[in-house]
Amino acid sequence: MYHTAGRLALALSISLLGLEAMAQTSATDSISESRDSVRHISEVVVYARQMLGSKFEARNRTGSAYYLSPKELAKFGYTDISRMLRAVPGVNIYEEDGYGLRPNISLRGTKAERSERISLMEDGILAAPAPYAAPAAYYFPNAARMHAIEVLKGSSQVQYGPFTTGGAVNMVSTPIPKTFHAGLRSSYGSYGTFNSYTHVGNDHKHIGYLIEYLRYQSKGFKKDEPNERTGFYRNDVVGKLRLHSDEGVETRQALELKLGFANEHSDESYVGLSEQDFASRPYYRYRGAQMDNLRTRHVQTALTHLVDFTGGMKVTTSVYYNYFWRNWYKLNDVRVGDQKGEKRTIEEVLADPETNARYLDLLTGATNRLGEALLVRANQRTYHSRGIQTKVEYRLPFLSSYLQLEAGARYHADVEDRFQHDDSYSIEGGKMSLFRAGLPGSQSNRITTAHAFASYLLGKWTRAGWTIIAGLRLEDVELYKRDYTTQDPRRTGHLRIEGSNHATALLPSLGINYRILRPLSIFAGVHQGFAPPSVMTYYKQKPEKSINL
Repeated sequence: MYHTAGRLALALSISLLGLEAMAQTSATDSISESRDSVRHISEVVVYARQMLGSKFEARNRTGSAYYLSPKELAKFGYTDISRMLRAVPGVNIYEEDGYGLRPNISLRGTKAERSERISLMEDGILAAPAPYAAPAAYYFPNAARMHAIEVLKGSSQVQYGPFTTGGAVNMVSTPIPKTFHAGLRSSYGSYGTFNSYTHVGNDHKHIGYLIEYLRYQSKGFKKDEPNERTGFYRNDVVGKLRLHSDEGVETRQALELKLGFANEHSDESYVGLSEQDFASRPYYRYRGAQMDNLRTRHVQTALTHLVDFTGGMKVTTSVYYNYFWRNWYKLNDVRVGDQKGEKRTIEEVLADPETNARYLDLLTGATNRLGEALLVRANQRTYHSRGIQTKVEYRLPFLSSYLQLEAGARYHADVEDRFQHDDSYSIEGGKMSLFRAGLPGSQSNRITTAHAFASYLLGKWTRAGWTIIAGLRLEDVELYKRDYTTQDPRRTGHLRIEGSNHATALLPSLGINYRILRPLSIFAGVHQGFAPPSVMTYYKQKPEKSINL
């Protein structure tokens, strides 16, 4: 179900800019319009962690590329990534909550569920909590604080992995301004939906900084009875500090530290409605879901060093660490008696409400049960992701034109830790009360880790409207799972079940682009798609591979 939450919105936008900043903005706009290739190179140096960096670069890729510029994002003021990406060809999205908090994104027909088959990045760094060990993790960066959004599909996205079948999405965060810049953007709409983004930044002779804060909240359009709204709130704080050399030196260098913290408190549920109730009151929520709640915490750290040599070589290196914790406390089962067969999942109850009428009455709060009636799963998971990556770019003369070479390497490690339990509740008069607290680790108790090395080599040659790109990518991933079982919540290891998996792939690509007119070009490409396997306990799963034309 898709619901537009921002109707009847009132918006306020205030910004303070220095005259120099406005002049630089105008100059950047004129660069984009005139497609001045010399100034374009300088623009890419400033934003070295973008895939495209401008619409000029997007138009000259040998794959399907789309650059949502700051001007486009500001035009509508969307906070929902789903609405932002609907303008991009080849992107398919289905909603879960109506606010874009947990989008399901598919690129060119890949699996959309939890965006698990796309390479999701923020500033060129993998942003999914555990992209190799557990890519389906219900996390997506807050789109409302982003400076630009880039989508790349096809043969020219061999630089970005591990998921190369569909493509990559890069969220470009707000850069440190060159002069003092402060801004406030706020909006208020129906259902108490409120969004406020503020930032302040400056750049002195050798040091620059940026601080930004986002608050996003709503009372929600779903409701219980009595009229209790089921909404959410999010906070997102990001700080950047950059040390850099003078602009005119032969070898330019910059060192940037990025720190971020975000959290969410959302009264979201997995409990749906019976077909009859959905037809009469589609935004209603049963009393059995009153305890359902999602809490998250996210911490990101990245240290990036850029060195730009006068001879046409540029090296960008990043060290990063991401932490993500979430506990989705949600109704899982309904019990009408103490016997073994008197328990049903919410899926079974709603699929056949007539046969399971007694279970449905407990779910809706129509009847009371003082014993164990509703089992709520504490679906707790912790993710750690860390790594180091480097990219070398070199430009040299070749056949009356220029050949751009790019090589990159990344070592990455991530882990997913599941430690879950069930609490049981009684229900009386439509109110749930804790009947018995569950033992932590009694429902899921396992750790999955991944260690991956990836590298690529890419060559790009452009002349007289022709662009040819050839590349080769290497992916090598080692997966390991330790299931301590629900009988060993202390993780002593005496009942541990282990599983492992390993995959290596060489992924070639070739693409050609020909610009017929300024707004019109044709392109073709072929590349090998790849997705890393999962780790199973009793068998080896193979990686997903494809030939994409």
